[in-house]
Amino acid sequence: MALKKNGFIPSSAPEELKKVLVAVASVWGDTIEDMEEFHVFPLKGAMTNEVFQINWPTNHGDLHQKVLVRVYGKGVEVFFNRDDEIRTFECMSELGQGPRLLGRFSDGRIEEFIHARTLSAADLRVPEISSLIGAKLREFNNLDMPGPKNVLLWERLRTWLSQAKRFCSPSTAKEFGLDGLEEEISILEKELTQGYQEIGFCHNDLQYGNIMMDEETRVITLIDYEYASYNPVAYDLANHFCEMAANYHSETPHILDYSIYPDLEERRRFISAYLVSSGNEYSDAKVEQLLSDAEKYTLANHLFWGLWGIISGHLNKIDFKYLEYARQRFQQYWLTKPLHLSS
Repeated sequence: MALKKNGFIPSSAPEELKKVLVAVASVWGDTIEDMEEFHVFPLKGAMTNEVFQINWPTNHGDLHQKVLVRVYGKGVEVFFNRDDEIRTFECMSELGQGPRLLGRFSDGRIEEFIHARTLSAADLRVPEISSLIGAKLREFNNLDMPGPKNVLLWERLRTWLSQAKRFCSPSTAKEFGLDGLEEEISILEKELTQGYQEIGFCHNDLQYGNIMMDEETRVITLIDYEYASYNPVAYDLANHFCEMAANYHSETPHILDYSIYPDLEERRRFISAYLVSSGNEYSDAKVEQLLSDAEKYTLANHLFWGLWGIISGHLNKIDFKYLEYARQRFQQYWLTKPLHLSS
């Protein structure tokens, strides 16, 4: 869909997208007679899909309507089932947890535009904001979502490993040690799976770009549920901590800086805010146990996003150095494995 005034949306079904946009505008009482009335603004930071803000003038003076258009990345069906993801999105909307689904077209969808600020990498280090995120993550993990509630992490890792081997050249597979990863996944599953661990509905991709905050009310909204599934909540915490080494809006968005990985006190503070938000009493021992479990689950998280990077590097056309990102995740796995596993 080309809109000459402000931008371009690379949909494979431009006419269908236009019709859906016009229909959405019509529901809100706005008549679009010229496609030039749509103003397109690309939003940076997305690495699975391409995301755009679309504005148009309303029939009520100088006001403008806004929606978000999400164009699905090429080959993303390798990572998750899109129909399942849409059902999750709709369920989250019904629960008041995220934006409403306004329309769909063959390679994307139109979502409600949330009038809140997307957080920055620096925001994650602000104690007040970090505590708000911890409380919101606890609420998210406690959601009772429809469907099976079994842990998906290990199955997904094995599926992605199979896909990575299929896409990789022999030299790339050797570089990343893919032939030995099945054993590594089995070791992790055996070492990390404990009967006492809490299983919850996990976001699995809680980086700063998937967190929004209303500046007036300080209400936090978590968005983008494509990778969400039931998992140990310690894994969701581990993922968030790992994401604090990233800045996807820098000049080198693929580069991770583990020198700024949250220190022990910062992680402890986040987990305390996470636990206290549920209103139940918790002990220092509970904080320390979850802190320890989350650190161990960073290993699974490095493999998860490392495999994602390898596959994305062969499929996705978004301007992001996926393979270099994958290298850093694998390097961190091997570097920290001796610190977190007993054998």
